[in-house]
Amino acid sequence: MGVVIESSVWVPTSSVYIFIFLSCFFSLSLFPFYLSKHAPTKSPPFSDHPTFASPLRFQRYFLLLYSLASVLEGLWSVYGEFELVYYGITKEDTVTFMLIGFGAALFVGSFLGLLSDLIGRKKSCLVFYIFHLVVGIWKRITSSPSFWVANVCLSLATSIFSFSFETWAVVEHDKGHRQDLLNETFWLMTFFESAALIGSQVISNWMVGGNLEKEIACPSTAAIFTAIVGISCISRVYGASPQSVTFKEYKVSFYSYILCDRRIWLLACAQACLHFSIVVFWILWAPTLVADGREVYLGFMYPCVLGARMLGSTLFPWFINAPLQTEDCLVYAFIIQGLLLSIIAFDYQEIGALVTQYFLFHACIGLILPSLARLRTMYVPNELRGGMISLSLAPANAAILFILMQRGYYRTVENSEVIAFAAVGLFVAAGCIESYARRHLTYEKEMKGQNSLKDWPSYCNNLAISLRKKYKQHRNSASNN
Repeated sequence: MGVVIESSVWVPTSSVYIFIFLSCFFSLSLFPFYLSKHAPTKSPPFSDHPTFASPLRFQRYFLLLYSLASVLEGLWSVYGEFELVYYGITKEDTVTFMLIGFGAALFVGSFLGLLSDLIGRKKSCLVFYIFHLVVGIWKRITSSPSFWVANVCLSLATSIFSFSFETWAVVEHDKGHRQDLLNETFWLMTFFESAALIGSQVISNWMVGGNLEKEIACPSTAAIFTAIVGISCISRVYGASPQSVTFKEYKVSFYSYILCDRRIWLLACAQACLHFSIVVFWILWAPTLVADGREVYLGFMYPCVLGARMLGSTLFPWFINAPLQTEDCLVYAFIIQGLLLSIIAFDYQEIGALVTQYFLFHACIGLILPSLARLRTMYVPNELRGGMISLSLAPANAAILFILMQRGYYRTVENSEVIAFAAVGLFVAAGCIESYARRHLTYEKEMKGQNSLKDWPSYCNNLAISLRKKYKQHRNSASNN
């Protein structure tokens, strides 16, 4: 008599999506009432001479371009894995392509931020769209595309995406916009990016459909169209401000304000640890779910984790207007992330519990990303911001290359050890932020003595203004010499 083994496929229930949607809705709806009762002292503008009559107009335009860029990033991340399987690429070849991509990000992408500071941020965003346009055309016109060429272009585009749009937004807000509007832009960037990534999955599934032979190139068509729209929009409106800084001035300023400032090193280390943990998650999240043969529909899981990131980003304005400081929020969030990855690495979990941990991990990411951007605004000059961000990702890319070689080629480490290594990195990031906060403990005591913690945002804004004035004075003296 034969034995019939029943198998079930785990899928998240509809209540999960409803919970995420309602949580985001209530977080956004109730915040204005909270702000009206606990509004801090209004922050002064960065500049005494505003240049935009309507700051919200630029914010909406910028978020549109940023969403289009996020859709492009999501199309290749979702569709790329399916494309490799369709063309019969082996796991060994996939690891090779990943090594080529991260190698390009390490040895070339690390210096693109420096180039962006010199040539202009809008031009860097334009190059991002051009990279995606080239890859889309390349895959559309060739029946068997060269994946290593596509991986190099997409890796460089991802490197540009990590710093160019943020630096462009900060530079434009520096022209007379208020600090609270910039903070709002930071968390909206994370919110719209997550929503756009979910939308890219919907677009890919809809365009591929059921006929793989005829529809395999359709996502490339969508990428081409999106890139063309982005290029036309970014080229037509908001001309770039002229770059008066020379390479010699930039080199001296970068050494003085970035390399010689320990606070910037601590921020860079925290950013690198976060980037490494995110990449490790997206590489190993699926193998961890199906490690013991469990069946899971990953397509239903993808919107859940990104929805959690959207929810986390909506919590940022709540915390930034609370007595709890940004550094404290970051320390707690990094510790929670490290504990979650430690449990995932060493403790077997049922799928429901594992998905819950994934959810909390990405909710913390949604809170951390705008918080780190806010700290960079306080202490990193706008003219040096792109170079600082791109160089801070170099250690993370180097660590990813090492892990891929050890795990993909030599098989000397296990998935659990890689996840544990990422957890250690998050604990290190928490230590960096804690050390960073200790350096400003005296300033906090001064503000407490003067009034209350409600004056702390004004102090941070004044500190950012003084840093920018000091940087401009340094540039002027260097140019005169």
